[in-house]
Amino acid sequence: MEQEQEELEQTPQKHNVTQEEVLQAALKLFAKNGYFNTSLTDLKDALGLKTNTGINQHFKTKQAIAQALHEQIFDSLSISVDDIRRRNRKAAEQLREVVDLLFKLTDDAPEIVQFLLFVKSEEFLAEPKPLLETAAFNKIKRIFQNGVRDGEIRAIDPLLAYTYFFGIINQMLAMVLNGSLPKSAESYLAQAWITAWGAIVKK
Repeated sequence: MEQEQEELEQTPQKHNVTQEEVLQAALKLFAKNGYFNTSLTDLKDALGLKTNTGINQHFKTKQAIAQALHEQIFDSLSISVDDIRRRNRKAAEQLREVVDLLFKLTDDAPEIVQFLLFVKSEEFLAEPKPLLETAAFNKIKRIFQNGVRDGEIRAIDPLLAYTYFFGIINQMLAMVLNGSLPKSAESYLAQAWITAWGAIVKK
């Protein structure tokens, strides 16, 4: 009994958490279990809280947490795509940097890629947009449109080019995330790029 008391004293539970701590803990849980299979109790336990009060100081509902995460992740991705497009003129260069970013995120922050690929926004957004209609992916679609226009990408519907290209990229990332491909994402980056770009490049 005394030993148990000592252990409790050595690992005191938190009373206050920051908004960012709530979001990061929720991201891991949503990525692992999905939105519906994650409860506020799960989040409370992951944060080491006794009650939901610390969470409620920042967010009133699980839905509000998921909405904030969605906005944060997609805003950040949109900014990154803007930076990539400013740095590079050719579609091949822009797409290579987008792929580099996604593979790096898969290794360094896999929960973000899990959220992008697998968490269904219609479960928590009142007016969900399809992935291709988000600001970030609209900008990526324009890369394909410009690539077709400039003769870098073969003369097919840009949406088909997008589908061929990201079908390969997303499947490889999914296989890294679920362990089907046992090495780091970076280990497969060169092969993924050659295969995906080869599927759409004008020859």
